Amino acid sequence: MKAKATPSALRVLLPVGIGTCLSLMGDASLYAVLPTQTHAAGVTVGVVGILLSANRFIRVVLNGPTGVLYKRFSRRRLFVLSLFIGALSTAIYALTTGFWPLLVGRLLWGLSWSGIWIGGNTIVAEVSHEGVRGRWMGFYQGFFFLGAAGGAAAGGLLTDGIGYHGAMGVAASLTLAGALLALIGLPEVERLDYGEPSPVGCRAPGNPRRQVLSLAPAAAAAFALYGVNRLVVAGILNSTLGLLLEGRLGAQIEIGGQVVGVATLTGAALGLSTLIAMVSAPVMGTLSDRAATRWSVVAGGLLPGIAGFGLLAGGGPLAILVGVPLTALASGSNQCLSTTLTGDLTAAGERSKRLGMLFTVGDLASAVGPPLAYALIPVVGLGGGYALGAAAFASMAVAALWLALRG
Repeated sequence: MKAKATPSALRVLLPVGIGTCLSLMGDASLYAVLPTQTHAAGVTVGVVGILLSANRFIRVVLNGPTGVLYKRFSRRRLFVLSLFIGALSTAIYALTTGFWPLLVGRLLWGLSWSGIWIGGNTIVAEVSHEGVRGRWMGFYQGFFFLGAAGGAAAGGLLTDGIGYHGAMGVAASLTLAGALLALIGLPEVERLDYGEPSPVGCRAPGNPRRQVLSLAPAAAAAFALYGVNRLVVAGILNSTLGLLLEGRLGAQIEIGGQVVGVATLTGAALGLSTLIAMVSAPVMGTLSDRAATRWSVVAGGLLPGIAGFGLLAGGGPLAILVGVPLTALASGSNQCLSTTLTGDLTAAGERSKRLGMLFTVGDLASAVGPPLAYALIPVVGLGGGYALGAAAFASMAVAALWLALRG
């Protein structure tokens, strides 16, 4: 019988999840408004890409050491400290102008997010056992997607209402509120581990070394799933969706008698995708808890992505309308299940290091994705790039089915 989550797990999930959600207010707002608010921010259009990607590149260096720190020191203190650093980075956006102060803020945000994301996933993985880990990891991913979608929407509205610096000030205040909530409400999680006897797949009697070696394909597949998801969704699709909409629909689209610009439509499509992923993650995580093996659910979750990228590769407006939500369903499933499986396949106490490695793979993939997509356009076109995305998801589905058949 599957064990139920304890109140202690819920007591941990809420402050960690809400803190993570509110921490994204500044970053998501900046992505949404900086390209059009360069004058207010005191920067040129040419450096926007550098500023928006600086945090991601520094995380490639920071994720590994951050995972080690979470193994050796108090998870609660490191997580809360990371939230306060996030509030400081967003306050820099609000209180300064110019390239160098913004760059410092973005680098601080990279440091902060490494601590928040590795720490949050580690904490949730450690206070949930195998029978409920998919559900709780899914809910935590839902907080992430809610923060990303809500931050972008609120940032745009606030910028139009009270200006760029005012919007960033509100975002910094919300991040600070999340940090204070975690400071007050998050218990010392080292005492809440369930102490499960072994990660999934290690229960059969036999040679211990053989059991460890048998986990290697599953661990590698979990890493590949996360990396492929970040590459083709966050890297390729998100960076080219505007071009796709403009090429297939035109620069302006009439909807219900109203003319809508392609930028507005792109933002709406990305926001809707994030909300779909927010729902998909906990649903697929819960299904994986009930399945005989999580890999069968991984394979099922990839099927909408294969279909979605296939539709985007060659379809018209209706294909885009259906294809984008399908890729979002797969994205939420992949992100939740890859982190859940990494938690399953790693011994307690080692998860922070392994998750740090996992997120480094994801950051590299999402950083490589946009330049790769634009390099492919002259060679295979947008449709060819999306076809490659479908092929990447299909290869992961085959691997997942193989692992599911192994039991």
